[in-house]
Amino acid sequence: MNVISTKNLSLMPEISSLKKLLKSLALLDAIMSPEWDLRFYSYNCSWDKNEQMGSMRNGCGDEFFILFTESGCFIKGFDHESAMSSWGTDEQLPWKGLLDGLPSDFTAAANEPAFSMQNISFCLWWHNAKASWGKGNFEYADCEDPDGSEYLLEILDGKPETYQTFAQEYYEVELPVNPIRAIYNHASLTEELVKSLNPKITLSELESDIAEIGYPSLDAT
Repeated sequence: MNVISTKNLSLMPEISSLKKLLKSLALLDAIMSPEWDLRFYSYNCSWDKNEQMGSMRNGCGDEFFILFTESGCFIKGFDHESAMSSWGTDEQLPWKGLLDGLPSDFTAAANEPAFSMQNISFCLWWHNAKASWGKGNFEYADCEDPDGSEYLLEILDGKPETYQTFAQEYYEVELPVNPIRAIYNHASLTEELVKSLNPKITLSELESDIAEIGYPSLDAT
């Protein structure tokens, strides 16, 4: 099956596209859910000095953290029910070899408490020096989607219809795809665009979220 996973890194977006997509997902969730705790996707454009971070938490223990640094990008994912979940070991250790070959520039990320590295089933990285996605030197568990990456990274396919399907399942609403596509393209935000997705929220109520996400609210860049 031709879908994004750690087995199919050629379908992963490159860094600038990934960053843009994560900002779009975070803004869409901010529009759909004023309550931050109920959102799946978030993004902080000033997570640390020269660092930005996007994340997903589904409330059931599954998550990913995507950290952008001056060196590139570090991704930690966790599907708690996957065969390669660290929960399958007594000491909650990463799958053997999962972090082998991790560039030293990402050592701090791999030790970041906020990323809950004791909860891990896959890890990816993009180092600017190589300009390609990398992963550890390991053997997969012998099962379908062994590390949960196919399940968790599906949203990164860049298709507005994928978020539309997610929203229908999670928020139980049928959203029009064109406004989602506009936000995927970082179109200028208007009251009309926001209310086409959620009539109960206003553009002004999103100001703090827009600032934290770093979504270009004034011009489509």
